[in-house]
Amino acid sequence: MTVSAPGSDKERSSSKESHPKGLYVLFATEMWERFGFYSMLAMLTLYLQNPVQGFGWTAARATSAYSTYLGFVFASPLVGGWLADRFTGYPLAITLGGLLLSAGYFLLAFPSLVILYAALTCLVIGNGFFKPSVSTMVGNLYIEGSLIKDSAYNIFYMGINIGAFVAPIVAEIVMQRYGFHPAFAVAGAGMLISLLIFWSLKRHVLVQTKQGSAKGEGVVEPIAKTKPAGDGAMDVIPDSRKILALVMIFLIVIVFWMVFFQNGSTLTYWANNNTDWTAAPVVLYLAFFLTLGTVKPDLGNVSGVISNAINPFWIIVLTFPLVAFWRWLSSKGKEPSTPAKMATGMLLTALAFYLMSLAGISGGDNGKVSPWWLIGAYALISLGELMLSPMGLSLVSKVAPARIRGVMMGGWFVSLAIGSKLTAIGVYWDVWKHSGFFLVLATLALMIAGILLALQKPLKRAMPGA
Repeated sequence: MTVSAPGSDKERSSSKESHPKGLYVLFATEMWERFGFYSMLAMLTLYLQNPVQGFGWTAARATSAYSTYLGFVFASPLVGGWLADRFTGYPLAITLGGLLLSAGYFLLAFPSLVILYAALTCLVIGNGFFKPSVSTMVGNLYIEGSLIKDSAYNIFYMGINIGAFVAPIVAEIVMQRYGFHPAFAVAGAGMLISLLIFWSLKRHVLVQTKQGSAKGEGVVEPIAKTKPAGDGAMDVIPDSRKILALVMIFLIVIVFWMVFFQNGSTLTYWANNNTDWTAAPVVLYLAFFLTLGTVKPDLGNVSGVISNAINPFWIIVLTFPLVAFWRWLSSKGKEPSTPAKMATGMLLTALAFYLMSLAGISGGDNGKVSPWWLIGAYALISLGELMLSPMGLSLVSKVAPARIRGVMMGGWFVSLAIGSKLTAIGVYWDVWKHSGFFLVLATLALMIAGILLALQKPLKRAMPGA
């Protein structure tokens, strides 16, 4: 159902507009779900290679399995979004997805190859139900034409990254003390907390309509309940043209995801084998203090798992300053369009991997270097991510026709799926020089940034005001 607050477009999008309580419910729901997801993801490739607790796989085989898993994880929301739109409704989809995700993490606590594949299957299906439903519900909290929807997705995205920041640190501590399998069980507990938050506070997220399904909440509507004026510039653009523009964006960002999701494979390998963590003890002690109080890490036994906390740390630090910066530009009428922000994000991603290429050269490709190389590169990657991922989610919510918004949100995750599968380029990690590997990724990102910049005018015509 398309709904909005009364008044003109300008009045509806005024600075007096504020975020509803439902945003913070979904913030917490997603935060704990991401805690489980990133606990598991931070450990997966190193677990598969571990000869004692895992399966003793080579780095290439672990990377291939990681890329295939991620590909299915991010493709599943296309089906899950369609099922949520047509049949289950978003609350039930979130519940089914959460239960399957929790089951998958708990299954990983058992050392068996058969159980491993069963667990990954649960995680894929569970993610398909959960992710598009939560992301779509965030957009549905806001009136059509809302100027704070981008801000909402940035806040939502920060919730994701709080969970993602805490997850590898907790996983590192549990793994050091008890091993991989108990650490996977902790991820399952995080997912159960996510479901508890959602169901205890869901009244703030939705209201049941009279046309709801017999099971209770098959049809939902945002909190505001009046009819939109429908006189925005976006309304006059044919649906087919808007869909085509979104598909173009989906295709372009595939390379970003291919590069970005090296964090769970080659960047983790770099952190595990080519980073001297004793060179930056203050960073590690601060990270453990912020998340676990007085718990201190064993610096001589820190694995690459811990590096997966760097990216979300930067997202947490940079989110609100960036939101404030966009607001300041908007007040002066100079805020760039969403496609322009995304192009800038690609440029920053390219710079990050050029920096990692220099790190490889400085360490002779196989030697150990300071963690500051990785920390600096992740700062650039994270800023680029903020200009791409939450912007993309907001773009789908603003541009996609309401009747297929869940499916188009699923389409965004399909772009993640293809890019994630292409992270299989990491099978060349032990074949190419590390500096050369990073150089290839940087150059690909730079090329895509150029293409996105070249397409700015046609994208703006297809998505006015986006």
